[in-house]
Parts: sequence; structure tokens; C-alpha cells
Amino acid sequence: MEAHHIELLRKLGTKKGMLGQIFTKAQNKIQDPAKLYRLIAMVDETQWVTLDADVKGDIYEGLLEKNAEDTKSGAGQYFTPRALIRAMVECVRPEPGKSIADPACGTGGFFLAAYDYIVGNYKLDKRQKEFLKHEAFHGNEIVANTRRMCLMNMFLHNIGEIDGEATVSPNDALVAQSSVSYDYVLANPPFGKKSSMSFTNAEGEQDTDDLTYNRQDFWATTSNKQLNFVQHIRTMLKTTGTAAVVVPDNVLFEGGAGETIRRKLLENTDLHTILRLPTGIFYAHGVKANVLFFDNREASPRPWTKAVWYYDYRTNIHHTLKKKPLRYEDLAEFIKCYNPENRHKRKPTWHPEKHPDGRWRKFTYEELTARDKTSLDVFWLKDRSLADLDNLPEPDELAEEIIENLEAGLSSFREVLQGLGEGR
Repeated sequence: MEAHHIELLRKLGTKKGMLGQIFTKAQNKIQDPAKLYRLIAMVDETQWVTLDADVKGDIYEGLLEKNAEDTKSGAGQYFTPRALIRAMVECVRPEPGKSIADPACGTGGFFLAAYDYIVGNYKLDKRQKEFLKHEAFHGNEIVANTRRMCLMNMFLHNIGEIDGEATVSPNDALVAQSSVSYDYVLANPPFGKKSSMSFTNAEGEQDTDDLTYNRQDFWATTSNKQLNFVQHIRTMLKTTGTAAVVVPDNVLFEGGAGETIRRKLLENTDLHTILRLPTGIFYAHGVKANVLFFDNREASPRPWTKAVWYYDYRTNIHHTLKKKPLRYEDLAEFIKCYNPENRHKRKPTWHPEKHPDGRWRKFTYEELTARDKTSLDVFWLKDRSLADLDNLPEPDELAEEIIENLEAGLSSFREVLQGLGEGR
């Protein structure tokens, strides 16, 4: 049975289209014949053909989420919290017949949320349904196993054909400018400054030096991967295109190339919204991230960004992955403030005297460019836990937060140590 299973996986890997790409280099990791037999029997008991795409897709998404919780495997770095993805899609409101891209698509979470939004909010004609299934989604994912999971996830959600060509490329998106422009880019590019690509040097050792992409269409040359992704995403958009992208804090304050890129982003796009996210919602420890929402624009002598609206969902907010995970309902107030129906009619919830605890306020282009290094790293709320001991989070939440910060610090120190070793 094991030999037959291995041969079957090999043959499936030689098939054309999405099927072959899902099974490329697939391996049988179950060595115990009794367990393999039981697993095959359990799968065989289910009438998969009678299950609709929603059920099969939900089962697979559930497995991916469970897999992401295994911190040892590192799978969580490819999994963006579905509550956050859904909120981002609700704000962007993708329309039928328009293209959606993700240059670091992981397991395909943004594609599925956009698909669900379009199906749930529009009555599609035959042409629109075909476009959504075959032409709407385009992505890149350089990690082979993650790409495999993404393709399987998309197929189980009725995106693409099993014998059709996959629209998720294994190539590094940052290497060259995209040959196609897109209506929407929804993304959570990988965190960390190192390139995801590693090379074997002359001594046969893995060389993970920072990779600097020399792109003529970039505003600045840098080895910072997130800054490169921000630049690349802007180049992927049509002049009428919209982007929502998750970035770590360093994108908002880093000097040098970071300052150049922020200024260019404010000038050449309408960077209208920044959502500040709390810690404890990602599977990587201690991540401090934000969502940038911006609309691309044609060239103009005047800056397109008039003001940036901020929603601070970090100060005095405490989430943990297991006991208090981020839910879609937690971002309901942000979506309401964002006002997707007409974002040009927004009202701040913050007022210096009347509402000092308001999480929603705007800063003008002039205010932001006057800040040191054009820093977009803006906060205004007071941390209650520093002033009022009655407002401290629960002890187990505090303990989890302390552990997370310590582990994030250790990770940073390891990177520094590795850098010192490479510099000798």
C-alpha cells in the first residue's frame, strides 16, 4: 500500500496544470502502515463530491489555521489572521471584473476573502463568474510548500481549474517589474529584513546576506524587504488602482531610503488611511504592524495625499493568539470610521477636550512632512496601564505579552549576532 501511495503521488506530480503543481515533489511522511491505512479509510468514508466548495474550502482553511498555530514549524509566518484580511477587504470593496494581485500570497487568504466578498455582494452574470474563477487572481509565492497549499486552497474554493494553468507564480516578485498592472493589490509581505532567497556560497554554506534589488522603477535602492515590497506594490497598480498592505513599524519610521519612499508615497499616491495593529495577533512574536491603504494616481506636480487618517487599534488593546484572538467584530469600529461607502466623508472620533480617547483622527500632509524623517509612526492616546493600575490586563494576558516581547527581543539579538559573525 505504501509503495502504491508513493507511486500515485509521483504520477500526480507529472500531470499538467494546477493538479501537477499541487503534487510536485509531494512526499509520503507517514511511515506507520496502520496509520496510513486508517487515514486512507477515513478520507474514503467522506462523500467529497457531494460536499459544496464552501464546506471543503472551510475544512482546508481550518487545517491551515491549525497548522499555523504550530510555532515550531514556522507555518504561521505565511498565515495572516482571517479577521484582519476580511476587514481589509471590506474597506477596499473589490468589484467584479477587476484584477486582484498579491505578490507574497502565502496560503491565499486575501484571494479567498476577496472572492467571498464579490460573490456575497454582487449578482454576477456568466462572464463575471468566468472572470472571477479564471482571470481575477494573480500571485507570487516562492516557498514551494506554501504555494502548494495556496493552490489547493484556491481550487477547493472554486478558483481555477484542476487541469488549467496556475495563476500563482513560484518566482520572487521583487526581482523585476510586473508585466501586468492590477486594479487591486492586497498583501501581507513577509516580515524580517533578510531576503527569503538564500544562496550556497563557494564553501558550500548557506549565504543569507541581505539582497538588494536594483530596480530602475524603484524610488530608492535598499536591502529592506518591506520597503521594497511597498515600492513594488505601487508599481503593480494601474493608475486607478487601490492597495491595502500590512507592513511592520520600521516602514513608518526608518531613515535613509525609508524617508525617501514615504515622501514619494505621499506625493505620488493618495495614502489616505493607516490602521495601527496591536501585538499578539500574528504567529511571529512581538510583531508591531500596520495596514497602509493607498490609491495610485497619475503623475502630478502637486502631492496627491492631502491628509492621512489614522485608527489606533494598538494603545490599550490586548490580544493573545489562544485566549483572546483578534475577531472581525474587533475591527467593526475601524470599518465604520473608514466609511467604505464614501471615504471622503469621514468624521474624527478624537477631540482634544471632548474625546481625548478617540482612536480615529487625521493628520495633514504638511503636519506629516514636517516630522523628523517624515515619520508616519504617529500615536496620541495615553497608555492607561502606565497611569492606572486598575486598568491592567489580566495576569495571564500580561504574562503572554511579556513572553512575546522577550522572544521578539531574543530573535532580534540572534539577527545581530548572526550579522556580527558574517562581518568577520
